[in-house]
Amino acid sequence: MDLHLKGKVVAVTGGAAGIGRAAAEEFLKEGALLAVCGRTEARLEAFAAEMKEQGFPEVYTMQADVSSAEQMNAFAAGIRKRFGRIDVWVNNAGIAINKFFLDYTEEEWDRIQSINLKGVWNGCRAAAPYMQEQESGVIINISSFAAKIPLADGPIYAASKAGVSSLTKTLAADLAPWGIRVMGVIPGMIRTAISEENIRVNEEKFVQAISMKRLGLPEDLAKPVVFIASDAAAYMSGFDIEITGGKFAAQNTDWPWQVKKEREV
Repeated sequence: MDLHLKGKVVAVTGGAAGIGRAAAEEFLKEGALLAVCGRTEARLEAFAAEMKEQGFPEVYTMQADVSSAEQMNAFAAGIRKRFGRIDVWVNNAGIAINKFFLDYTEEEWDRIQSINLKGVWNGCRAAAPYMQEQESGVIINISSFAAKIPLADGPIYAASKAGVSSLTKTLAADLAPWGIRVMGVIPGMIRTAISEENIRVNEEKFVQAISMKRLGLPEDLAKPVVFIASDAAAYMSGFDIEITGGKFAAQNTDWPWQVKKEREV
């Protein structure tokens, strides 16, 4: 399917690693013009160099912290100056700190909320004015399954992601008069740097809840994100799409696999 993304200008926060990087690469494969930001300059430079080596157009990068409205506004202004417009904005940057709730510090609360929730708010506010001018655009917010079923060892993270899912709905309504769609994506347990330690400790437990019996990879989210950004999804706005391998689709996810095994004997 030709998704007609060639020449579209796409911005991805946290786009040099994990889910963001996989989505960024997929947009490039579709012919989009790409801008990414992140907090680590060296990682951004390495990503841009690697994409150039693969023959893609030069990636616009900027070191920026999503928790800073000023820096997000500067990133959006830089994209507009470089490419002339912003067609797609993916709010992907996020962090997680897992603890018992009484063990968190106030500083950790502020840090998680400022990146995961305020960062999405800042990104939407940075991109929306340019999209309003052109009366078109797509904003995609990466949420989490924790927004649906919170983690006992990650209450602040879960609260921040629930806020992201709520913003997706509200902003979809607020921006619809300008032809702007706002969508959310709920990943399952995906193998990334942010989840590496949690997976190392709890992988068997995580897999038990997943119908497909495997953890996800960043690449599993990339194509759906690109689809959502395209005109093929033109009537989709204001809700989250789950990309989880059937996580908690049923309580007894082991049973069908046992049936299959018995019938293959």
